[in-house]
Order: sequence, then structure tokens, then C-alpha cells
Amino acid sequence: MPVAAASLPVADGVGLPWDVETRDAVEAIGAARRRIGDTFVVESGRDHYLFTFSAAGVESFYALPEESASKGLADYLMLRRKLPEELFAGRRTLPGTLFRRDDVTSYLANLERALDHTDVELGERGEVELFEMTRRLGHRMGLASWAGPGCSDGTAFERLVAAFDALDGSDAFVHPDAMAAIAASDKRAERAALEEVVAVVGDALARGESIAADSLFGRVVGAWADEPAEVRTRGIALDVALIHIASMSNLMAALGWALVDLIGHPDVAARVVDGDTGLASRCALESTRLAQRSIMSRAVVTPVEFDTGDAVIEVPAGWTIATLLPLLNTSAAPGLERWAPDRWNRYRLADTRVLDSPMLVTAFGHGKHSCPAQPFSLSAMTTAMIRLLSRYEITPQWRRYPRPVPQQIGGVARSRDECRVEYVRFGHAEGRS
Repeated sequence: MPVAAASLPVADGVGLPWDVETRDAVEAIGAARRRIGDTFVVESGRDHYLFTFSAAGVESFYALPEESASKGLADYLMLRRKLPEELFAGRRTLPGTLFRRDDVTSYLANLERALDHTDVELGERGEVELFEMTRRLGHRMGLASWAGPGCSDGTAFERLVAAFDALDGSDAFVHPDAMAAIAASDKRAERAALEEVVAVVGDALARGESIAADSLFGRVVGAWADEPAEVRTRGIALDVALIHIASMSNLMAALGWALVDLIGHPDVAARVVDGDTGLASRCALESTRLAQRSIMSRAVVTPVEFDTGDAVIEVPAGWTIATLLPLLNTSAAPGLERWAPDRWNRYRLADTRVLDSPMLVTAFGHGKHSCPAQPFSLSAMTTAMIRLLSRYEITPQWRRYPRPVPQQIGGVARSRDECRVEYVRFGHAEGRS
């Protein structure tokens, strides 16, 4: 017979980091799993979370229908801790529409141009923080793709970089411990940054430059064509803001980790530079798998019966069903804690026989809720890895492998440690041809 979720064991003393002070959010949930087992409840603030880690539970998780247990609502409830509510209201162009084939072709062309800018900024030799470099690269590529004429260069670009760094929605899960202070300020800094985006995008529109109707920015502009000028400008700018916030930060963090791993494996990096794009893609998948800090969650809208293998659980509306990728990705079979890109075959693990379920390990999710940007993301990461590693001899300045931000519970890991590298462009290093 089904059992009530409220009757399940509770992880006493465990809360999520936006509600309670937590030194390491992922470790706290992992410790609860070791004590209690694969199915338990976390009571955090006023919310109830049913965590599941069994093979049957994870399969049931990915099979949940959106209309009953919503990923979209769960994502919104997390992001609204950081982002102003007005950013979500009335949007006419959503991030889910970003990855048509012709759009992706234009994004990759913009990536090449952004890499050209990176070459200029880096110069012949110097030192740079790796994740700052990849974040800036992502801003330039994204803003060239959907933010309007002139927004990826010069003063307009620098203004938008500063605004989007302040408006970064990923802070909701990278620095959840900061959300109480943000709420107390009524999101003052975030609202000011959003107004800066409106001003810069408004300037781009006012210049009156030709905008291709079939480009993504052209489609955003077209969606607001029936509105008065002031409403139109603001609507376009907020569409652009939500698209950019939803699209870039995790991708460029994953690129940073892929570069960290390749720099640490020069034999593999040499094969990537020689043009082995299949290996480059496998490296990107493997680094993303290991860098995952994602809490995968579904907000229960209508009561559901949830099968964990040992029991069928009645989960009421208002609860959240969740699992944690960093725990599953490294514990579902022996050896998964090691970086080994050849464990992948295209987008899937080459050998899943050692797993109780193939769904226990992932880089981009499973089923209908897998990331729609996966093909683009891997193409972009592969392009950037080959370009940067083939142009520069890169020497890491870190003494130990970089660690993730301990409070982070969501998205691809951000590094708590500075990841500075020294670089010299090939052909300019002493003794090199």
C-alpha cells in the first residue's frame, strides 16, 4: 500500500543553504543518505523535500509528468530568490526557444568572433584567472547572439558585463547563503543592474541599425512590435536579460573545468589539439559530469504516487521531490570519482552494466528534461578548448586541484579557489618555433 511522505524518516538537523547556515550543502545531504538510506525527507524552512537516490527512485524522478511535478516551477522558485520578480512577468521570447539549428550555427560563428576578441585581450603572454576568462567569453558570445547591434563590443559590452555579473541568477544556488541579505535589500542591486540592461539595449534599438528579422534578436524585437515604444523597449530588454541569464553561466563554468582537466592531462590535451574532436567532446562531458553540483528538483503541483523501489510514496502538493547529481555521479559505481573521458560514447556512458540504472549518472540530464542545449554546449566547449589550447602554452598556478564553492547546491560548480594560469602564445615562447 502507498505510504505517506510525512511518515518517512527525516534528516534531523539538515536544511538547505538558503534557509540555514551550511558549511557544505552537498556533504550534508550525503551524510544524511549514509545515515538513513536512499529515501528520506529534509524539512528546510517551511518547505518539505523528498530526496531519492535509489535506482528505481531516480528513474521515477525522471518520469514525473511536468503537469504534476514541475521542473519549470522548481527552477523558478529557486531563481526568484535572486532575480527580481518583474524579470519573469510577461516574457514573450523564452530560453527554451534558443536552440533551433540555424540559431546554433550563428551562435558558433559568434563564438569564433568572441575567441578572436579573447586573443586580442590576452596578447602574446601574461596571466589570467581561468574562470573569469571563460565567463567573459560567454558574455561576449551570448550578447552578440541575442542582445542587439553593438552590445558585444566597446562600452556597451563592458556595461552589460558588469550588469549581468550583478544580476547572475546562478547566485541563487552558487551562493544560497547570500539570499537572505538579497531579500532584505529588496534586490536593490539586482534591480539597478536590470535597469542598466534596459538602458543599454534601449540605446542599441535607438541607433536604428538594421536587424535581421530571422535572427534571435530580430525575433525578440518582432514579438514586441505591437506595443508602444516605452513598453516595447522594456519588454525586449527583459526578454534579452532572461535569455542571457538562463544560457551562459553554467556553460562557461563547464568550459573552465574542462580546461582545468585538460591542462592537468597534457597527453590528452595534445590529442585534442591535434584535432580529435570526438575526444574533445568526451572530455567536455566528463568534466561536466564531475563538476555537477545540481540539485534536480520537481515542485509537486498535484499529489503524486512516487515509486522508490522499496515503497510507493504519496507526495502531497506543495512538496518538492529532489535528487543530487554530485552524489549520484561519483558514487553509482566504482571509479566514477576519477576523470576518464573514454567512459563516454557520444552522449552516453559506453558501459552501463556496472550501474543499477543508466539514469544514475549524467552530465546534462535524462529524458524530456535533459538540457536542450547539450549539442550546442558540447560544440561550443570543443571549439573553445581546441582554439585556446592550440594557441597558448598554459601553465597552471594552482598547487592542488581547485575545489567547488562548498555552499553551492545547483548548476555546474564554481571554483572557490583562484585558478590563475600563465600563458604564452605559441611562436613567442623562448626556444619555440
